[in-house]
Amino acid sequence: MSGLSRRIIKETQRLLEDPVPGISAIPDENNARYFRVLVSGPRDSPFEGGVFRLELFLPEDYPMKAPNVRFLTKIYHPNIDRLGRICLDVLKDKWSPALQIRTILLSIQALLSAPNPDDPLANDVAELWKEDEVAAIQNARDWTLKYAN
Repeated sequence: MSGLSRRIIKETQRLLEDPVPGISAIPDENNARYFRVLVSGPRDSPFEGGVFRLELFLPEDYPMKAPNVRFLTKIYHPNIDRLGRICLDVLKDKWSPALQIRTILLSIQALLSAPNPDDPLANDVAELWKEDEVAAIQNARDWTLKYAN
């Protein structure tokens, strides 16, 4: 792990030794800045029962710059687009070096529990979420069964 900051090493050790419930983040054996992430769909959400694959990459200037995170598993969510990009304030303008990988993963898990169609990245999904929430939630459940197993 040469060239890695002590902070990244400590955060990685904590993620491995004290994992977040419902989240697994394993560093790549060839690049300790790249994590393979699994997030279980939260209970009582349309994503319950699904396991979503994400990738998280720590840029060279981490923690001054937010990690890059995206969903690899297809998901029907107003704040996650078809490319897996995530609209989440702590990954953008609300990023702070005080935040950690763990915090980001918890925020993503919370986003699955509480989609926000008023700040969309997938406009078509957000529109349906606003117009017919029952249908949107059913789509989210269907996609979860189809893609997140």
